[in-house]
Amino acid sequence: MPPLPAGRVLQVVQAPDPVLATPGMMVDPTAPEVIALAADLLATQAVSPGCVGLAAQQVGIAWRVFSVDVTGHPKTRTCHGEFVLCNAVVESATRKERGREGCMSVPDFTGDVARARRLVVRGQLPVTGEWVTLETDAFEAVALQHEIDHTDGMIFLDRVAGPHAVHPRRTYL
Repeated sequence: MPPLPAGRVLQVVQAPDPVLATPGMMVDPTAPEVIALAADLLATQAVSPGCVGLAAQQVGIAWRVFSVDVTGHPKTRTCHGEFVLCNAVVESATRKERGREGCMSVPDFTGDVARARRLVVRGQLPVTGEWVTLETDAFEAVALQHEIDHTDGMIFLDRVAGPHAVHPRRTYL
């Protein structure tokens, strides 16, 4: 990924904020405000313990931009490191399995969500606008789907099978 300027740490909005249900607008990844947002997402993610992804909607902006970094997560197999994608779409998704998900915008709950475990995603890099295709699996695939859902105006609670699949978040001391 091309270098980004230093980012600012932004406040993360929480459900039921309407921006979380707002599909994101396509962006010009070379625009200065998009490059700044990419840096802000990475900076905010970096100071948020346990955060493996953050979408523009989660900082109050309805754009198709998100960051991901699953480095060091125990469920990670394939890892592309820290990156930001703009205008990302899922090209193929296979091997659906149910797993537990959480979200900084839904701090009190987790949920059981069926997600593909093999994924091909296409999106643009900030700064250059270059189109890239990422093939991934396991936890990184889940994280990408979770963030793309945010850019589509959805949170993980929109994907659970019902109230039985929502759980109070556990905190570990």
